[in-house]
Amino acid sequence: MVAPVLEVSHVFCCPNRVRGALSWNCGSGGLLAFGTSCSVVLYDPQKKAVINNLNGHTARVNCLQWIRRLDYTPSSELVSGGSDNRLIYWEIENNQVLKAVRLQGHEGPVYAVHAIYQSDPSDGVLRTLIASAASDSTVRIWSKKGPEVKYLETLNFGDGCVLTVCLSVLPETNVPILACGDDDCQIHLFVQQDDQFQKVLYLCGHEDWIRGVEWATFGRDLFLASCSQDCLIRIWRLCVNPTSSEAEDDSLKLKENTFTFQDEGISITAAVTLETLLAGHENWVNAIHWQPPFYKDGVLQQQVRLLSVSMDKTMILWAPDEESGVWLEQVRVGEVGGNTLGFYDCQFGENGTMIIAHAFHGALHLWKQSKINRRQWTPDLVISGHFDGVQDLVWDPEGEFIITTSTDQTTRLFAPWKKKGQSQVTWHEIARPQIHGYDLKCLAMIDRFQFVSGADEKVLRVFSAPRNFVENFSTISMQSLDHLLCDEDPDFPEGATVPALGLSNKAIFQGDMDPLPYEEDALLISPAFGYPDVMFQPAILSEPPTEDHLLQNTLWPEVQKLYGHGYEIFCVACNNSKTLLASACKAAQKEHAAIILWSTVSWKQVQSLVFHTLTVTQMAFSPDDKFLLAVSRDRTWSLWKRQDVTSPEFDPFFSLFAFTNKITSVHSRIIWSCDWSPDSKYFFTGSRDKKVVVWGECNSNNDLMERSIGPCSSILDLGSSVTAVSVCPVLDPAQRYVVAVGLENGKICLYSWQKTNQEVNDWTRCIETTSSQSHALGIRRISWKSCSRNAGKRQEGIEWLHFASCGEDHTVKIYRVNRCALAGSTTTNPDGS
Repeated sequence: MVAPVLEVSHVFCCPNRVRGALSWNCGSGGLLAFGTSCSVVLYDPQKKAVINNLNGHTARVNCLQWIRRLDYTPSSELVSGGSDNRLIYWEIENNQVLKAVRLQGHEGPVYAVHAIYQSDPSDGVLRTLIASAASDSTVRIWSKKGPEVKYLETLNFGDGCVLTVCLSVLPETNVPILACGDDDCQIHLFVQQDDQFQKVLYLCGHEDWIRGVEWATFGRDLFLASCSQDCLIRIWRLCVNPTSSEAEDDSLKLKENTFTFQDEGISITAAVTLETLLAGHENWVNAIHWQPPFYKDGVLQQQVRLLSVSMDKTMILWAPDEESGVWLEQVRVGEVGGNTLGFYDCQFGENGTMIIAHAFHGALHLWKQSKINRRQWTPDLVISGHFDGVQDLVWDPEGEFIITTSTDQTTRLFAPWKKKGQSQVTWHEIARPQIHGYDLKCLAMIDRFQFVSGADEKVLRVFSAPRNFVENFSTISMQSLDHLLCDEDPDFPEGATVPALGLSNKAIFQGDMDPLPYEEDALLISPAFGYPDVMFQPAILSEPPTEDHLLQNTLWPEVQKLYGHGYEIFCVACNNSKTLLASACKAAQKEHAAIILWSTVSWKQVQSLVFHTLTVTQMAFSPDDKFLLAVSRDRTWSLWKRQDVTSPEFDPFFSLFAFTNKITSVHSRIIWSCDWSPDSKYFFTGSRDKKVVVWGECNSNNDLMERSIGPCSSILDLGSSVTAVSVCPVLDPAQRYVVAVGLENGKICLYSWQKTNQEVNDWTRCIETTSSQSHALGIRRISWKSCSRNAGKRQEGIEWLHFASCGEDHTVKIYRVNRCALAGSTTTNPDGS
């Protein structure tokens, strides 16, 4: 068996912040599907790993649903809708896309979709019936029989907006019924007659927008659950009876909720009555879901249980009392202080033994049912990630974890975890060091447990890991705590908290965690004081923390602020000896485009490097720390050389060594990215003009004149804007440089390069990511894993190389590359073909 050249080993992401972007395939071992940016992610909650990415939408995925099989086994078909005004019908086999059918017709973003299997009235053949609702005030009906999907009709709601739809089949018939929840506070019921859906009834009672409706069949009756922004849940019972059996003394209420339909020429009357009203939430109820039936030991099991989530930060599991039949609250979970605006959606999973909620800030919360006490539910691990574009990432110097930052205003730390008794290693978010009030743009590691970040503000902030994180990291990664704490101050903080209405993470020491006297405690939570602090609570963890713990107890203390830039910070870089920090901000003038150098010992400004006229987009120190490279929005690059100063009283001084201008610049558009070869001889630049250029050779022992460094290779044209370039610190088996190139279309291409006398043979294409391996939107950063721990080993002994990427699709991915398989690559022409 041939080993793969490139594979995705770990993915970090979370659902889009919309209701309906979450669906759990029923049955044991079913996958959880959710929309992340423009992709549909298939996640296995048992393996705690992403199985596949379905890329096909060109805008945000707003809704999706696994189409439930009639035999209640895990489905192989999925339908999704997005802000690109279309639906995609996915056929999946062995977790791979077998077919994707795109359905177009809506004139606005699709926000709700539902589908069922039903036998076609014309020939009895099984077909899929699909209903989709969009912001164009219409609901469109589709039918799939065989390989093709056919459009049937459009239901127009005028000025109204349908927020939720659900299909079912009327009991003891083959007649489809459609429920539509509208912003007019009514539930509109449609029944299909002669291949056309006809409105038969509308259900009143809710006093605000309908947020969710869902059908379920129990016995001979059909039940409809509905939830609304009026904080209430209503359960309706629909039963069908022959017209002749209708009682003459039917109540007025029943007559108001009856309708007649035809099934195979027989006239049938259906009656809808309000079964119960559930009042337990204190804010909008965003979603409700019935527990689906499942097979256990070959016997179909069906439990009457309803799950609901609300903006009041809670999820409630409802069920009727076995004796009285009165609906009661069985379990209430949530109520986490960090979930400031509650939950969007919920789902049952694993035959009802797991429940999951989708929070307003994008995170998933998973609870598992105890096998001993069926009413006890405990939090469990689930995938996490950013809910907005990921702007930067960096590996720690030892290559054991990564830190990422995003415009979702958080910085997150991901690390591997090997569960006891299992061989599989999974990666998880184990800390959220920074939760900020501005969009975060960039970061750099200063040492193993210290980093600096920049945001849409004029300040750089330095963070240092607290004791509680180091102790938990030691346990999770199974490393010696003495080794991790060897260089730390014995009095360094236990943790951190964010003061009320503040932006800086405040350090918490051992003495700060003593309980306050009653009078002081009352003062802190009094209305006059305003918002109370979220206090840090240390915890000893043997496994990655759940979302509840991440939100409140994994902040890192802020140890320094760096002032000096006039506009929002855009990029930052640290040299390899961790003594100098370079930063740059957004700029439209030369004076603001200056690069500031900082000492990581004194945190004072060392030097200001003025050359560029527009924003410096990325910087990189050479591996030997003798050069600083900067690329800019002004389409040029500048190279600064370190001048060693003999006197210890002075910090290192950098002088302009080489640069390009409008005449000598090869790039014709913004230069987004740059990186160095591991031997510091060459540097690579990538631009919006779709080109990657190699420059050099840089000889630090020879003071070259300005503008003397030019391209030393044929220019690589990728056919799409280049947004990220990263050079592997390890050479391939043929002793060529390995270059990873990230594109604006989300694809990552691996090339090898070596300076030759014949320019046409210097670039070699190794491999590029497939559709499911690629990002759905532009790549923001690529970073190879440090090989410093293997410095003493021969490069020939390294079989797998690892790199991480992040992008505007809210996703962080870790790839592994078979280094030996790179030798079998083919040469490309300069245009990339």
